[in-house]
Amino acid sequence: MQSDDVKANLLAELEQARSRTERLICTLPEDKLDVPYHPGVNPPLWEMGHSAFFYEVFVFNLLDGTPSYDPSMDDLWDSFHVEHRDRWRSDLFPGRAKTLAYFRTIYDRIAERIQSKPLTDEDLYLYRYAIFHQNMHIESLIWCRQTVAYPAPPDYVGDRPAPSEPVSGDTEVPAGRWLIGMPGTAEAYAREDFAFDNEKPRFEVELDAFRISRTLVSNRDFRAFVHDGGYQRPALWSFGGRKWLETEQDVSLVHGLEEPLMRAPRHPLYWRWHENHWQERLFDQWQPLNPDAPVTHVTYWEAEAWCNWAGRRLPTEYEWEVAALANRPGEAFRRFPWGNEAPSVVHADMDGRTQARNPVWDYPAGESPFGCRQMIGSVWEWTSNQFLPYDGFKVDMYPFMSTLQFGDHKVTKGGSCATSSILIRGTYRQAYLPLRNDVYTGFRTCAL
Repeated sequence: MQSDDVKANLLAELEQARSRTERLICTLPEDKLDVPYHPGVNPPLWEMGHSAFFYEVFVFNLLDGTPSYDPSMDDLWDSFHVEHRDRWRSDLFPGRAKTLAYFRTIYDRIAERIQSKPLTDEDLYLYRYAIFHQNMHIESLIWCRQTVAYPAPPDYVGDRPAPSEPVSGDTEVPAGRWLIGMPGTAEAYAREDFAFDNEKPRFEVELDAFRISRTLVSNRDFRAFVHDGGYQRPALWSFGGRKWLETEQDVSLVHGLEEPLMRAPRHPLYWRWHENHWQERLFDQWQPLNPDAPVTHVTYWEAEAWCNWAGRRLPTEYEWEVAALANRPGEAFRRFPWGNEAPSVVHADMDGRTQARNPVWDYPAGESPFGCRQMIGSVWEWTSNQFLPYDGFKVDMYPFMSTLQFGDHKVTKGGSCATSSILIRGTYRQAYLPLRNDVYTGFRTCAL
């Protein structure tokens, strides 16, 4: 691809990230910008300022030595210098108008720099890193709306038309030697081989044959566990799971209450039993539970307990990646289950459009070589692995991208309905604490 074409694509990605961020924030009235405190979200204006600050640090400061737009704000926009609760302090942060002016100024300067300066691989890598980082915060802005029961974001279009015929059951992945991850060093590191540090360096792994479900665990599947008393049967839960199960949680935001409402878990976070049927909350609306849609917003502990109840197990992250990509040494490498074409609306539920509302057998165009559906998009899929570095790991240009999560987080794979499609690939590794259920997490299983 010629440099002018690369620049045009880069500017389009930058514009998309900017416009989506602005729409997610500017469609909120003033009184909704001050979101209730929750440990899994950030105030929307802080997300916007932090994203702009990232461009400053990793493009202007690093490449040009340019001083910050407002040096007095550097520590406040930096997630590693400001305490999480302090991000809610109105005396520390500017309001919408000033934050938006800062964001737009930095965006305009980045766009002008892309247009006016030669595009080296180092520049391209840093531009893309900052744009992808902004897209991570777009996902967190979407789950913030879900967490605090705000209206659906502007990109939400509702359910897709009726999908293809249902598929079910397991598919067998044969024993063999497989490739995992992205290259540690590559000439195309800024282009098609772009990856974050925790995905590198690529290695080979020998796996025994295994059977993995073609589809995600559905609401119908999980409802059977709830009705069978799964939350009241400690033997199904591991030590960590029982500790989580026995700990009351404040679910006041789930039900739109201002006062704390402490309850022990008895079903997925956004479910409720109402007028003799199950409902699920989608942003600010309670809707009938769609039994065919993937179960969403479940912790690792819930996924693990369901597996114990069903006589199944979670896949390892290597099994998951092999089932999704089927990459073998010496063969053409694929980044997505369907090949190397970028994800589109026919391949996956992403970009905040349909919010995991369609059946688990939907998106046949996104099927993997082994016949698995929705391995990209819909929900982040829990695996059994702790989030640890690959052998030969080297810290990337952003030293906190992965290192703070190593050890106590679990690996999830595949992206979610809220993930930006330009961000994901089959090698991508996301780290979540096993108790997280405010994010778009679900799972598929393997036979024992």
